[in-house]
Amino acid sequence: MTTGKTAPRRLSIFGSTGSIGRNTLNVVEHLGGRDNFEISVLTGNGNVELLARQAKAWGARLAVTASDRHYESLKSALSGSGIAVASGKSGLMEAADREADWVMAAIVGTAGLAPTLAAARRGADIALANKECLVSAGDLFLKSIREGGGRLLPVDSEHNAIFQVLEENQRHAVERVILTASGGPFRTASLKEMADVTVETARAHPNWSMGLKISIDSASMFNKALEMIEARHLFGLTPEQIEVILHPQSIIHSMVGYTDGSVLAQLGAPDMRTAIGYALSFPRRPNLPIERLDFARLARLDFEAPDEVRFPALRLARLAMIRGGVQGAVLNGAKEVALEAFIEGRLSFLAMANITERVMDDLAHLPPAAEMDDVFSADSQARQRASELMKLDLVG
Repeated sequence: MTTGKTAPRRLSIFGSTGSIGRNTLNVVEHLGGRDNFEISVLTGNGNVELLARQAKAWGARLAVTASDRHYESLKSALSGSGIAVASGKSGLMEAADREADWVMAAIVGTAGLAPTLAAARRGADIALANKECLVSAGDLFLKSIREGGGRLLPVDSEHNAIFQVLEENQRHAVERVILTASGGPFRTASLKEMADVTVETARAHPNWSMGLKISIDSASMFNKALEMIEARHLFGLTPEQIEVILHPQSIIHSMVGYTDGSVLAQLGAPDMRTAIGYALSFPRRPNLPIERLDFARLARLDFEAPDEVRFPALRLARLAMIRGGVQGAVLNGAKEVALEAFIEGRLSFLAMANITERVMDDLAHLPPAAEMDDVFSADSQARQRASELMKLDLVG
């Protein structure tokens, strides 16, 4: 009797030119590369040169730039390669329709919502790195996963840590989850010092290498606020079961507390490839070239409670969870506008939370989302209201 070689797993990477996407391809290479995997789709945005280089190196079937204005450049770069090219929203939806067993959803922002939901409905396993799917459209996204029959595999280091230590047969005994946060560059800064924060100081994360926006979100702890909302949807938690603790070494990535007093934690070097590899190989653990912890050299792990006066984003996350409905989409939309204004020098660092809270209050009357158009409408109204408030200088 002869046995045939196992067919390569088909992968699509939405956001392949970003940090998560590049690390995903690095993990795929370490786990056998094109001998074990087939790349169906790669998508990017403005970095056409890198996207084209990736597509050629991996023999992708389709390469998509999210920006229509970069279509011709990408088409030219891939001319003669046999790789199909598409762009814009329609291109991303075409990417979602392509057959793939496993999809890395790492497109930043609301642009990643529609294609990720479409891939979920098609039945692919979704490795989730996009926050908006759960923050803005949690109930609808989880419904798409259930209807499609695929698996939802969290990639954020904190959620992946919980995923690793949350014992499936002990869900009844889960008392709390504890998300760790480094505290970013302003963990010990006073309110007065934070009032004068610049983009350059806000982007300087002490532990992780990330893009500009996510680095600033980490500094303001809006990133952790979004992760709190995500955790509620991912693990079926109440707001009261979700805690945040500052842990400046970023060695413990999150913890699960049980009703018998036990706390299980996932530890590791701050390297996104651990979470990506676990999601790609689940339920088996892969062999990856990740730095091993040297506990003798590490010597100590520190913890402290977060100050919600200096980091009000955490309080706003709880408010959004308690109110429910589309408040997650409103929080995220308003925050995105405020973040852009801070980057452009039109808004102070501390005012980002002020404007977000004001918009959340102004749009608290919006009904729950029955379909994706309701989510997009809430996001649009939040962005518009945030812009109006900044023009009126009513953000404090």
